[in-house]
Parts: sequence; C-alpha cells; structure tokens
Amino acid sequence: MSSRVTSERRRQLLLSLGPPVAAAVLAIVVSAIVLVITGSNPFRTFATMLEFGTRLETIIQALNRATPLFLSGVAAAIGFRMNLFNIGVEGQYILASFAAAAIGAEIILPGPLHVGLIMLISMVVGALAAGLAGFLKVTRGVNEVISTIMLNAIYTGGIIAAVFPLVIDRDNNAANAGTKLINESGWLPDLNGVVEIFTRDIKGSRSLTGVLVAAIIVGVGYHVVVNRSRFGFDLRASGMNPFAARAGGVPPKRMIMIAMLASGAIAGLIGMPEILSNNHSYDQGFVQGLGFGGIAVALLGRLNAGGMAVAALLFGFLDSSAAILQVRQLASSSITSIMQATVLFAAVVAYQIAERIRQREEIRAAGEAIAAESSEPAKAPGSASV
Repeated sequence: MSSRVTSERRRQLLLSLGPPVAAAVLAIVVSAIVLVITGSNPFRTFATMLEFGTRLETIIQALNRATPLFLSGVAAAIGFRMNLFNIGVEGQYILASFAAAAIGAEIILPGPLHVGLIMLISMVVGALAAGLAGFLKVTRGVNEVISTIMLNAIYTGGIIAAVFPLVIDRDNNAANAGTKLINESGWLPDLNGVVEIFTRDIKGSRSLTGVLVAAIIVGVGYHVVVNRSRFGFDLRASGMNPFAARAGGVPPKRMIMIAMLASGAIAGLIGMPEILSNNHSYDQGFVQGLGFGGIAVALLGRLNAGGMAVAALLFGFLDSSAAILQVRQLASSSITSIMQATVLFAAVVAYQIAERIRQREEIRAAGEAIAAESSEPAKAPGSASV
C-alpha cells in the first residue's frame, strides 16, 4: 500500500514538474541552435547571462521588471478563472496610471495618505475601465475579447490623447514631456535598506521598488481568495461549468461583473512602479506592453500565484540579462525574446499533454475501482457479517 502511495506521489510530482522543466530545456536548445546559426557561441552566451544575472544589481533590476509583470499576470488570471479573456489589461493599466499621475500631481497630502490615494485612484479607474467591458457583456452579450481590444484603442488613443495636452507640464521643456511631477509626499520609498541588511550596498543607483510589497500582498490575497474562500469556489465553478454553477445558485452576471472589476483594479497597480518609484509622472515614453506580457505570465504560471511569480521572475531575469549580450557583443538581445516565446509555447503544450495523461489515469483508476467493486460477491439479504 505504501509503495503504491509513493509511486502515485512520484507520478504526480513528475506531472507537475515535468512540463516547466521540459519547456526550459527546449528553450535552451532552441536558443542554442539560433545562436549557432547566427555565428554566436551558445556556451559563452549562456555563461555570461548567468554570471551577469546573478549579480545583486541585476537581481534588483529583475525584481523591478517582474513586479509589474506579476501584477499583470494576476489581473489576467482573475478573468481566466472566470473563463473571461480580459485582453484589455494593457489599456486599463495605462489609463489608470495616467489618471493617477495627473490627479496625484495636483494633491499634496502626508506621505502615506498621498501614496495610498494615488494607488486608490489607479485601482478605481482600472476597475471602471474593465467594468465597462463586463457591463457590455452582461447587458448586451458583447464578447469581452472584442470589447476589451476595442476599448484598449479608445483608452490609449482616444481618452489619453484628448486629455493629455490639457494636463501636460508646460514648464518642462524636455522632449519627453509629461504630466506634472508628483510631490515628494507621493513618492514610495524603495526597499534598498531592507535588502542591504542581508547583502551589501547596492551600487549603480539601482533601487528596489516598494511596489514589490504591494505585489506580494496581491499574490497572497489572490491565492487565499481563489483557493480558500466561498467567492473563489464560486469563481472557479462558474469558469469550469457556468450552467452547473447557475443551478447551484451562483448568479453568472454578478460573477462576471465582480471578476472584471477585480481584474481591472489589480491592473491599475501595474504602472505604479513608474508613477510612485521611478518617473513620478506620466510621460510620452511611459512603459507599455506589460498588459500583454501579463497574459504570458498567467498562462505560464497556470493561473497559480506561485507559478506566476516564478514566470514573472524568469521573464524579469531574461530581460535584465539581455543588455549584457550587446555590450559584450556576444549575441543580439533578441535571443531573450526567443527564449521567452519558446518557454511559453513549450510550457503550454507540455501542460496540455500532462493534463491529458492525468485525465487518462483518473479514468483508468475509476474504471479499476468500479471493476473491483462489481467483482465483490453480493451479500444475501438479512445476512450479517461475522
């Protein structure tokens, strides 16, 4: 009996760790082939990436890159749990960041209140931006993929383009002008002091964004709510089988609205590292693409908080270590994009294969249990067991 349990545990461990390990190996092999074709040495390239990527300053940079990617992944995962494809995380976080920067620059409050208000504004605007797509779905049956994609263009190319000239800082003659600079009371302190307690002084003017704390809180909250609460059960049930959930008393329209509002609220936090820690304003070069990157993080992380954290750290590490390749003229920095795409593609395929194997084994185990039960001799009526 114990050997059977041990074998089952090994099988489950293999099905859990096999896909990401296989995806990583395939990404390395494919990237090595590309490097050889382009005339680069794959061993030197990977060794340099590993050497540079394990430095403290590079780790800080990777964490800064991973923080908004993780938040974006959680925002997308909330929709995916409900079987909703919120493709509008990109437009939602950009609009929310713009509103938070423009309004936050006009307010002066004590530090914690100012920072909290900016984050609250961003979350409310993000929730409203995503909630509009949810409202269109529950009232008019508009597919959320179509509505969120179209709303992306409306938010970034419509609302922001129309309002931005009205709030631009005219006193700033820089080519990359933006909104007014937020007062220092609205700047979020970095975490360098905490890191340096356990390591050494961080060089190169690098600073670990304080938004990392908010990302950790969001990740823990997401895990607890989805896996340990009644609402999380209703959310997962509605996503897996909306008809059964409705029969069980779960209102589908309300769940759609709640999921979209929650997804948009988390999306509003994606741009906070730039607003609270880096630029302290919204300018024409504001970071973009994090919304679509979050979809990749959510898929690679299998919608689990821990998995998405690992995926975000992986992408952050690859992005941070890419610059050294061009500096040392070893390879093009686009090799990291190839690795990211290969990891995502291979992981999705491997996870599907593992899921089919798991389902086949469950069916086989259920069949064996039924066969064993049916083979037991039936007891005569009124007979008592000795």
